[in-house]
Amino acid sequence: MELSLKGKTALVCGSTQGIGLATAKELASLGATIILVARNEEQLCKVQEILDSTNGQKHSYLVADFSKPDELKQVINRFVTEGNKAHILVNNTGGPKGGAIKDAATDEFLMAFNQHLICNHILVQALYPGMIAEGYGRIINVISTSVKQPLPNLGVSNTIRGAVANWSKTLANELGGFGITVNNVLPGATNTSRLQSIASVKAQQHNETVDQVFEEMAAETPMKRIAKPEEIAAAIAFLASPAASYINGINVPVDGGRTKSL
Repeated sequence: MELSLKGKTALVCGSTQGIGLATAKELASLGATIILVARNEEQLCKVQEILDSTNGQKHSYLVADFSKPDELKQVINRFVTEGNKAHILVNNTGGPKGGAIKDAATDEFLMAFNQHLICNHILVQALYPGMIAEGYGRIINVISTSVKQPLPNLGVSNTIRGAVANWSKTLANELGGFGITVNNVLPGATNTSRLQSIASVKAQQHNETVDQVFEEMAAETPMKRIAKPEEIAAAIAFLASPAASYINGINVPVDGGRTKSL
């Protein structure tokens, strides 16, 4: 089975922490050259130094704020205009804040739609011609198990994640003929700052400790534990590899079996 990514370039969004950081490290370990993308340049520099020193490769980064799609478009267009390409795109952005959908302001939907679907689309439109020219393309969207089963108290996220999943499936149909695959990875409860934030809000609402909330989350999963970011990254890395060349247009839950549907 061919998993090597030597000679491939991967653009990884949200790569200074959590699942994005774990993914950047995993792809680099398989030989890929990584282009880190996030809004905090100081953190980007630190992660680049870690990757450079660990893998003996030279990686780079782009500074972009996904709450400003026009800014992202300028950054990625400049990248492409300078003659750069990416064989692998990992769309990964922190989710919207929690809360019941009945209480959500319309601006929350617009902001989340821009940060997730619009920014994903900007990146794909800029990068897919280069993938076609290189004869290799992998687009992997990190979404949520909510596309299969809406999650309580995550109304805005449930709505926008579903839109991204359908956008992705449509894209897979259009780009498959060029040898570009488009797939979604659906993490379950994963030990990231995002989950810490959700657990903190839930703890306040129910007069519990954060540790108690984490225990409850773990109990909902057949494996009785919360995922590590590296476990999500492993699924992303496989989909990015040559071995996954005929896997296209699917959702891959990485949730320990928590989602009740097939």
